[in-house]
Formats: sequence, C-alpha cells, structure tokens
Amino acid sequence: MEKRLNVRLLSYTPNPEKLVAAAAKLCYSNSSIDDLLKKQTPERAREFIGKLMEMGHESPIEHIVYNFGIEGISRACSHQLVRHRHASYSQQSQRYVDEQSDRSKDRCFDFIVPETIEKIGLENEFMQDMSTIQRMYDKWHKKLEEAGLRGEEVHQDARYVLPNAAETKIMVTMNARSLLNFFKLRMCNRAQWEIRNLAFEMYKLVFPTAPTLFAYVGPSCVSKDRCEEGKFSCGKKKEVRKKFDELKKLH
Repeated sequence: MEKRLNVRLLSYTPNPEKLVAAAAKLCYSNSSIDDLLKKQTPERAREFIGKLMEMGHESPIEHIVYNFGIEGISRACSHQLVRHRHASYSQQSQRYVDEQSDRSKDRCFDFIVPETIEKIGLENEFMQDMSTIQRMYDKWHKKLEEAGLRGEEVHQDARYVLPNAAETKIMVTMNARSLLNFFKLRMCNRAQWEIRNLAFEMYKLVFPTAPTLFAYVGPSCVSKDRCEEGKFSCGKKKEVRKKFDELKKLH
C-alpha cells in the first residue's frame, strides 16, 4: 500500500527565542536567571539572536528541543535520517511488526514509490514488484512457521526480503542546533529527494516557532552565502535563495 509523507510537530520548548537569548546572556552577566528571563522581551531576544548567529555562537540554541512524529518515509530515507547522531529516535520495528498480507483485504505492506518512477510513468510496474515481494515475505513467513518458529523469530528473518521502499514510522527529537545542521545538509539540491522533502516539511513546522533563529536556516548557499559542495555544486544558487525567500514569506 503506497503511503504519503506525514510530518507532525508533537512538542517543542516553550518561548524558544527568549530562552536562547537568556542562556546566551547568562555567560556574560552576573544577573540572576529570573532577571535575565524577565528582561528578554521579544524584540530584545530577536536582536540578540541575530548577533549570536552572525558570530557563529550556536551553543545556546541547543537548549531548544523539538519532537517530531514522521510517517510515510521509506527505510532508505530513515537510514539517512539516523545518521544525524545528535538526535533521539524511536522507530517502528520490522522484527515485532508482522508484514504478512491480508488476503481478504488484498493488503500489501506499506511502501514508498520513488518520485522518479512516478515521473516516468512506471508506478504501476513498481507496485506490481512490491506485490511480488509481499508474496516472497509471506512464503518465508510460512516456511519459518512450519519449521517451528513463532512471533518475532519469524518476523526477524522473513523481513530480509523486504525492500528499502518499505514504509516506516519514526519519532525524532532534535535540539535546534542539530536541526540547523540537518537543514543545511538535507535541504540542499544535492540531497536525496526523499530526505530533502522531509527536511522542508520539518522546516515549515519549526520556522513559525522561532522565526528569527530559523531565518538563518538552509543549505550553505543560503545560510553561508556560498556553496560548500565544490565541484558537485548544483549551480543554482540564485534559484535556491529565491525559493527560501518565498518560503519564509508564507509565514
């Protein structure tokens, strides 16, 4: 069964920009924490965060934490996502979740169809291949049960035939500094299409919560005004910057 990307912002640190500004000022002040927090009006917080980002003083933004619920991504995408090590993940397990088909409902395991395959009009052929893989999974599930295995013992070995296209669900917790790095790498045109789509959806959710902070987000051609991809640059700096300017105007 084909799935579509669904990203939800489950929770985040309240008053994030006020907290960042107070944390940064604490490093240089003998005032109490309560006094520092009281002094941080939205205007003062925005001004100070702008200075922090210009100086590259990013450690205070680690105090802001975001929690996401993500559905409709492939195992290929989640393998890339979990490479961002400064984060916490809880992912649906193929060892404990049974992916057997339900013949009464003509059910196939959930999967993601690559954009390129949709664009060239071969989506139906791809879906037929997924049905073939479903039959393979069911076959090995049955053989393992006939051999006397049960529960996760069966699932954990039958899953070996499942493809990277198999859909997964995952909850992700990242601090804002990790998010800046994630967006820098994964919103770039050089990033793989699926994780780039995921990054943009996450960005749309967090930007309204701290617009001053996340105004500095984007691939290096946007956030640093220079491409860091070297000879692999997409060569579309102006187009990328225009896209981000338009995206920010929506909020």
